[in-house]
Amino acid sequence: MRVVLAEDLFLLRDGLVRLLQAHGFEIAAAVETGPELAAALAELDPDVAVVDVRLPPTQTDEGLQCALDARRKRPGLPVLVLSQHVEQLYARELLADGTGGVGYLLKDRVFDAEQFVDAVRRVAGGGTAMDPQVIQQLLARRSGDDRPLARLTPREREVLELMAQGRSNAAIAGKLVVTERAIAKHTANIFAKLGLEVSDDDNRRVLAVLAYLDHGR
Repeated sequence: MRVVLAEDLFLLRDGLVRLLQAHGFEIAAAVETGPELAAALAELDPDVAVVDVRLPPTQTDEGLQCALDARRKRPGLPVLVLSQHVEQLYARELLADGTGGVGYLLKDRVFDAEQFVDAVRRVAGGGTAMDPQVIQQLLARRSGDDRPLARLTPREREVLELMAQGRSNAAIAGKLVVTERAIAKHTANIFAKLGLEVSDDDNRRVLAVLAYLDHGR
């Protein structure tokens, strides 16, 4: 699995390269600036891009903009974004087109090697890997009593958050210590209450939920 990595801090970049290589990934390129990232994504056709939001020369949203541009040129390109803080605008932009594997992790998660490697694999495979803090903020934005989210029970909200992190029904059942059948029922109720069609495509389903929750800010 070929990875293009963009991170401007040398020690973190070098550590991520070593970590990914130790888990069988091939590092197609490890770059530190926006222009280098744009060139690598255009020329190397990676299986997944792991991208810091802020890169030189602007140190604003250079990394994310490069990734979004690459996804426009290659729809569905898996992208895992790393950020120091929860920045809802970036999460919303990343999810906007609803195609391909996507992820948004806080950099603190990088220090949990198993969790980080699992996130890279999940995104590369077309799934989602959303930081729980990002999900909580997106959910909070649709918490008014007159909005559909208010119709969900506390258990359904728990299930929705875990779904949005990219977990399967089986994984959610294990986390909540209930049967998979119970989770399937909760999932059906969630989609009915939010007015969303049920889909067999877990990634498309999660992206639809997140896009819905984030719509109409």
